[in-house]
Amino acid sequence: MTTTLTRRHSPLDQVQTRGRTHMSASSRPLSLDDEATVRRLITEKYEYIDSEVFDLPEKQAMREVFTDAEDVPKPDTTWYHPVMDRSLSDIRRSKNNGSILLTAKQERVIFLQYNYCRMRVCVLRDQLQQARSIDPDVAREMLEWYRKADALRHQIAHTNLALVLAMAKRTRMSEVDFADLISEGNMALLRAVDKFDAGRGFKFSTYACRAIIKAFSRQGLKLSKHRQMFPTDFDPKLERSNHAEIKRQEHEQDCVSELRDIIQRNKADLSTIEREVIEHRFAVNKPVAEGEPEPKPLTLEQVGKIIGVTKERVRQIQNKALVKLRDTMEDDFLI
Repeated sequence: MTTTLTRRHSPLDQVQTRGRTHMSASSRPLSLDDEATVRRLITEKYEYIDSEVFDLPEKQAMREVFTDAEDVPKPDTTWYHPVMDRSLSDIRRSKNNGSILLTAKQERVIFLQYNYCRMRVCVLRDQLQQARSIDPDVAREMLEWYRKADALRHQIAHTNLALVLAMAKRTRMSEVDFADLISEGNMALLRAVDKFDAGRGFKFSTYACRAIIKAFSRQGLKLSKHRQMFPTDFDPKLERSNHAEIKRQEHEQDCVSELRDIIQRNKADLSTIEREVIEHRFAVNKPVAEGEPEPKPLTLEQVGKIIGVTKERVRQIQNKALVKLRDTMEDDFLI
């Protein structure tokens, strides 16, 4: 089992001259931006997820992690920025977002590469922290690994941007601004990239979706506390509109339309009995003549009498069918 290694060190005892780090005179000095990055890496916490491969000799580890590894396709994120300019209801109706899904093997490859780069940063940082002055050559090598790790981090995040939109599509927090919701979800996605351990055998989407949902919950709680701390006195000019109610109705209507389409085309591979139970229990896909009232959902006992089983058996069939429908709705958005 792999573990997260968090390295904490005391700040390096560096020689400072007018706010700049003293460098060896024998090498070309670093730029101001590079110096700032080096100081930040030395003084702040930086961590990686360990792996057995990292214990191999350097050449063998490099060959397994990079040279002999499967190529991981880079994502096309041109779809993402136009999406951000549209409303949440448009996002919910959107099906093709141009994103790609990595296989489990590809995920292991890119996360191993990402953490190997972070490991090399930590090793070189230790060398700098133990020295009395910063060696520019070691600092440059550390910066190269850091930039490589940062590029891989962004590649992983860009590949999984659709997860944030998928979770935003399912949330009912209509009172939270959509841009703020997406921003909070993106930050949660980046934190998940840093903490995810691909060696445990799980898909990244399983881990990241839970982190994104928790971030949305924290955002809603923060907004609720803010409203409690800063209540607004009633003013007829500022009377609350029905915007939230309209958004809620749009969300429900989108979900119902999507569910009806899945059931009608049987995209969830429901059996005949599962489909009949869902249609009776939730009154969907039932033809209604003009002027007649909408059909009402039936109870478990009523459905059991129709199909000739007990209500407990109806509950089991219903739960199994709901799992299939939920998975299909999420897959339709991500594909």
